[in-house]
Amino acid sequence: MKRAERMQQIQPFHVMALLARARELEAAGRSIVHMEIGEPDFITPRPVIDAGIRALQDGYTHYTPAVGLLALRERIAGFYQQRYDVKVEPRRIVITPGASAALQLVMAVLVNPGDRVLMADPGYPCNRNFVYLLNGQPLGIPVTAASAYQPTPQQVREHWTEAVTALLVASPSNPTGTLLGEHVLREFHALAAARGGSLIVDEIYHGLVYGEQVTTALSISDEIFVVNSFSKYFGMTGWRLGWLVAPDACVSDIDKLAQNLFLAAPTVSQHAALVAFDEETISILESRRFEFRQRRDYLLPALRDLGFEIPVIPEGAFYLYANCRRLTGDSYSFTSRLLEEAGVAITPGIDFGTHQPETHVRFAYTTSLENLQEGVRRLRAYLS
Repeated sequence: MKRAERMQQIQPFHVMALLARARELEAAGRSIVHMEIGEPDFITPRPVIDAGIRALQDGYTHYTPAVGLLALRERIAGFYQQRYDVKVEPRRIVITPGASAALQLVMAVLVNPGDRVLMADPGYPCNRNFVYLLNGQPLGIPVTAASAYQPTPQQVREHWTEAVTALLVASPSNPTGTLLGEHVLREFHALAAARGGSLIVDEIYHGLVYGEQVTTALSISDEIFVVNSFSKYFGMTGWRLGWLVAPDACVSDIDKLAQNLFLAAPTVSQHAALVAFDEETISILESRRFEFRQRRDYLLPALRDLGFEIPVIPEGAFYLYANCRRLTGDSYSFTSRLLEEAGVAITPGIDFGTHQPETHVRFAYTTSLENLQEGVRRLRAYLS
């Protein structure tokens, strides 16, 4: 059977093989501490669950418009006004089946075959594959602790060629949890605009920030594509719901693409999300944010004491990206051994790019503090 050449470029998540093995070990009676998957361990807040149940009982089981329920788009616009003091017209907001669908829509609007999209390396692995899906070329910008694992304006200038159509950045980022300052985002937008390109900002982990609340890139310009999600801060991973805020001129094209690619986001999920911005729900989410911060503040020094180098304190998300060069030169085999011999599951750097993956691993503090403490105890025993 003949298959598309792009399938040679699209790689699976290596961590999924580790997760499958972890499940096998658990089925055989082993205890595994999971710090590999970027999914909050908290269930969806009860008000959202109840709203979803009511939506089913009230018969909201038919398609919505491709761009989503107007009421939800208006709630999101109100959220931007309330939290960031930024006015966003609801017509620019498109509801999607998860943030992944939002990123695919942006890439489909912007990328022609052969076009290049700049992004950080290390970075979220799906971003590369979304570009490959359009027969484009992702171009990783090697980032290090010196720039908080974020691209610098100088790097963007050096990597931007005529073939580049867009720059994709994330704040907070996966796998590093670091932020981009507003002044840097402004410079990125100016750089892209001057070259006839676009700036795409992944704000999927907004809300999960542990210092001063950051502003949205939408405060800079209406011409920036911003992607967000109900999965991380709002704890709705399985509901498959995200959103995209697009420049006004692109909304009709995005609507057309959405109609053809997935018709609409899940109806029940959209009705449930209407209460995600209510005061009761936000109170629950903020208490969880505080707990995530407690986990970070425990795990970071504990891992440093074990020999992992974490030079930059992550200000958001729920990840620690650690240099493990003192412990191994092969992070993939290292994570496999940790799973088999210590019962601890973490993610190897190979999943996040080609820049020094062999000496980096990612820890996700998406499990209880007690589990993290047990994981550290097992790591200490193994490494000693």
